Amino acid sequence: MTNPERDPAELRLGPGGGGPRLEVLTPREVPLGGLRAMTVRRTLPQRQRSLIGAWCFVDHYGPDLVTETGGMQVSPHPHTGLQTVSWLFSGEIDHRDSAGHHAPVRPGEVNLMTAGRGISHSEVSTSATRLLHGVQLWVALPEGSRHTDPGFEHYVPPRVRGPGWRARVFLGSALGDTSPVTTFTPLLGVELVLETGGSVMVPVDPAYEHGVLVDSGVLTVEHLDAKPSELVYAAPGPTSLTLTAHDEPVRMLLLGGRPFGEPIVMWWNFVGRTHDEIVRYRAEWQAQITRDGAVLRNSRDVAPGRFGIVDDPLPPIPAPAMPNARLKERR
Repeated sequence: MTNPERDPAELRLGPGGGGPRLEVLTPREVPLGGLRAMTVRRTLPQRQRSLIGAWCFVDHYGPDLVTETGGMQVSPHPHTGLQTVSWLFSGEIDHRDSAGHHAPVRPGEVNLMTAGRGISHSEVSTSATRLLHGVQLWVALPEGSRHTDPGFEHYVPPRVRGPGWRARVFLGSALGDTSPVTTFTPLLGVELVLETGGSVMVPVDPAYEHGVLVDSGVLTVEHLDAKPSELVYAAPGPTSLTLTAHDEPVRMLLLGGRPFGEPIVMWWNFVGRTHDEIVRYRAEWQAQITRDGAVLRNSRDVAPGRFGIVDDPLPPIPAPAMPNARLKERR
């Protein structure tokens, strides 16, 4: 996924009274691709909040009929200083990256790609996909790990159950299960489904801040209601979060982590620390994908460099022009 630009979004605050401090962040629609662009709903980053723990980017898409939207066709593009976390509810996406990994993304299975010092990859929905529905998430890497070697992990979390709910823990620990997937800061990622009228009190780490992204149904987080594609932010402090469905089932993602504590500079597909660093990453990518002033038509012809070469015939995506103003830090 590309282009994490931010715009204002509605902010809804929950009442006080000694419970956890809650905010509802509403999404904005962002097109990906060309004339038949697939539209995603982006809740992070935005003006009032850039991070939840190390989570720095949340795109929610579908359910979309591929015959109408064209599906996902994201050609090779670069990343630095982050991890991508892909999670599907329906459909299948083909992942290829410049570290040599080629793997499908399927419902209930997590694909985590570590960009580290630099990687490029493509994401294309498969020909068998009829309905595409899922989320794309980014995690910012801390200073001590952001120049690590690129890597990739695939994991199929088991389903855990309780009265009126079921879940899959794809990062961190929750509800009696732990994911083995590597993260560089303490993180939590869980898909949770509530039956009609179901409720669950999820024990959480009081040092974490949390975000609950609603996929379907209307969810009550403690005392605050949220609709599909809205994200409820919960500040650090509580030791549990009570999640409740009403007249229909609810599916959601519960994300969390300790406050990141480092400023980042985030532009297009790059996470860095300074404006000049981002400028350098952009220049290096452009140098790899152009020849005689023109962008190459086949990613297999890309020159060696920081971002490697993806074994994919699609043309690489050129970086947009840098903004006139210097990029600002986000916290």
